[in-house]
Amino acid sequence: MNKAILMGRLTRDPEVRYSQGASQTSVARFSIAVDRRFKREGEPDADFFNCTAFGKQAEFVERYLHKGTKIVVCGRIQNDNYTNKEGQMVYSVRVMVDEIEFAESKNASGGNAGGYNNGGGYNNGGYAGGGSAPAPSGAGDGFMNIPDGIDEELPFN
Repeated sequence: MNKAILMGRLTRDPEVRYSQGASQTSVARFSIAVDRRFKREGEPDADFFNCTAFGKQAEFVERYLHKGTKIVVCGRIQNDNYTNKEGQMVYSVRVMVDEIEFAESKNASGGNAGGYNNGGGYNNGGYAGGGSAPAPSGAGDGFMNIPDGIDEELPFN
């Protein structure tokens, strides 16, 4: 199984191109910075991943994503090896994107809410920041506050 789920911010504006021929396909290339959970002295705070999206996802990327936008991508890891001008083999990987969603609300990012996946249509649920559910209040420590007396409504105890 080859599946990657990454959440991070775009490091620059996406680069979008269109293929030549009778049926033009859009191709979007972008990179995201993913914060490391545990940080050690002298090591980087984030990892950088190159991503590629095709078709309607690439059009979504072109229209709504820009440098600094926080997103979640689901896809597969693919080798992106090549030989450089000096004849040396360069090894790298690329995330071939299957799904893209916003990872923060419109207010938090100053951008647009929603997401796009291969299933079709825009997705305003999940961690996209859209939908009709009220935003949970956070304590700033990554956990949300659960009001007292709600135990009866939880599906587990």
